[in-house]
Amino acid sequence: MYIAPTLNDARRLMWDKLKRKLAPAIVKTNDTRLELGIKTVDGGESVIFLGSWELVENYRGDEFDFIVPDETQDYRNFWVGWQEALRPTLTPRRGSALFMGTPKGFNHLYDLFQLEKTDPDFHFTSYHNAFPLCGCPSAEGCPHLPVEEIEAARRQLTEDRFAQEYLADFRKVQGLVYKDFDRARHVTSELPKNRVERLLGVDFGFTNPTAVLTIDKDGEGVYWITSEWYKPGKTNIEVVEYAKSQAPNAIYPDPAEPDRIEEMRRHGLNCRDVSKDIEAGISKLQELLRAGRIKVHSSCVNTIAEFESYAYPEKKPDHNEPELPIKENDHAMDALRYALYMNSQAGSGVVPPPVTNLVQPYPGQPGFHAQRPAA
Repeated sequence: MYIAPTLNDARRLMWDKLKRKLAPAIVKTNDTRLELGIKTVDGGESVIFLGSWELVENYRGDEFDFIVPDETQDYRNFWVGWQEALRPTLTPRRGSALFMGTPKGFNHLYDLFQLEKTDPDFHFTSYHNAFPLCGCPSAEGCPHLPVEEIEAARRQLTEDRFAQEYLADFRKVQGLVYKDFDRARHVTSELPKNRVERLLGVDFGFTNPTAVLTIDKDGEGVYWITSEWYKPGKTNIEVVEYAKSQAPNAIYPDPAEPDRIEEMRRHGLNCRDVSKDIEAGISKLQELLRAGRIKVHSSCVNTIAEFESYAYPEKKPDHNEPELPIKENDHAMDALRYALYMNSQAGSGVVPPPVTNLVQPYPGQPGFHAQRPAA
């Protein structure tokens, strides 16, 4: 299966090319399903079909020998779709995948690249698809990209844009909201040693994931994001049960969902009011990042990916538009903003007393008790 961000992208990018390239071997074509039947050298038949990332949930239960995700950098909620829907389709046939794309900041494509960074045959630039690196015997008749075209692009584009588009070099996204986020400084494999308060930030979803971040505040006012629950298709009662299992002191839920918040309160959860001031919330998170008061556990891959891809739209000339980010790559960012902005603004600044009814501070450790601490 070849996969593009949308079915229209898949048809536009690959359908006609495949039909031309494989014409002598095609035994059947289905233009509606975007599916080709291909003769194999042993007299059998193979199937190639085009799919889309936006429909990734539909491929659960399928079996593939080989999948080719293209424009991978643009896939929303990548880790959920890959780990829960697509990766299992390769297991029955011991299949493999070829990921293609263009660097777009330090997002999930960067994480995939890091898995193979020790492999010298993993990183290819546009120069590898131009003579002489393409391997053609001469420039005459070479079907690949002329090196002169790449050099022209180098002269015309900014250094960062050329590095991303032609050299497969990862750079920070232009217009990044949290440009101070730095993996070396903010990502950790440690857990806080002196937790005094546990918070949950909740961004409700269904088709899009529900994001629940567990955030432990320590005695020095540092917020540790210790775990994330990033799940599509979850009912409110499932969200409630997960929230209870985290034994929080306070929950900061999406204020746009009053009915869901009321249901959480009926189940005894201490839901606090949340401001709808997006700009003020972002400003507070930026301040906390600069002060080193946010730590993200390395297991929170979706939160890290969103920090590195949540961006403002490109500014239009002569337009004084509000500083609101693009509404994508934002589920964990919204959940975090709800919790940290409201908690950091609350009350007189007196640090709450330590949680005392948890023998061990983290679920899954010996002696953990799931009852809720007093608010």
